[in-house]
Amino acid sequence: MTKTEIPRFRPKKPSQFSRHPEPGYRVRGRVWLEKDGELYLGWGRAMLLERIDKFGSIAAAARSMKLGYRNAWLWIEAANRLAPAPLVEKTAGGAGGGHARLTEEGRRAVSQYKELRAKFEQFLK
Repeated sequence: MTKTEIPRFRPKKPSQFSRHPEPGYRVRGRVWLEKDGELYLGWGRAMLLERIDKFGSIAAAARSMKLGYRNAWLWIEAANRLAPAPLVEKTAGGAGGGHARLTEEGRRAVSQYKELRAKFEQFLK
């Protein structure tokens, strides 16, 4: 019978490129908005909305975030459904391709989320 060797546990050496180079405790957190227990807006969705506004396309915005088109489309559908008014207006694809445009409600939602996140970050400090 051969003896199977189990690798020994070796703790990792602290890296100079560590995510938290400062010693000691640190308070961290994330903030997102839900409606009826369903995610409405978080950092990723806010970033997606900003990029849709920049590129005018869900596909281009998703590619810029290395996010699958279907995921991006589902995020937009959920946000539009949960918002008081649509955040993104879409036109169907065709010979020239589809387009997407952030509405005023969408711009307002992104702006308010960023303000909330800034206040939250200030609270954590």
